[in-house]
Amino acid sequence: MIAEKYHVWTDGACRGNPGPGGWAYIIRASDGTEEVCYDYESSTTNNRMELAAALEALRSIPEGSSVQLFSDSQYVVKGMNEWIVAWQRRNWRKADGKPVLNEDIWKQLVEAAAKREIEWNWVEGHTGQNENERCDALANRAIDEAS
Repeated sequence: MIAEKYHVWTDGACRGNPGPGGWAYIIRASDGTEEVCYDYESSTTNNRMELAAALEALRSIPEGSSVQLFSDSQYVVKGMNEWIVAWQRRNWRKADGKPVLNEDIWKQLVEAAAKREIEWNWVEGHTGQNENERCDALANRAIDEAS
């Protein structure tokens, strides 16, 4: 059986850090259909919203699927591509011995990612990439609608 393929764009936003925040994702299946979702948290940080967007997107994709995920957050992309193995090896401590921030959501993201084949890609934000711009607008819309 061939795994279903998805393209995913995610973004998070926060007004203040911490402050009210929003996250959003766009999932495009190989047949071209799209799923769009966004939500709000009353008190959060930008990094938590970036992580939440990726986590919620992955939770919406069937296990065993192949995913190309695009985020303008180097925190998310480098975290999953470079830092996560060392963090886990050090019992969720950074190289300086301090605890990894957002450990709870990182653990959930690792669990969701393990059930899918994922390529984590960084895209530069606010440069006109259509889906990234749409996610940014939706994440901010989540904040506006909750205000």
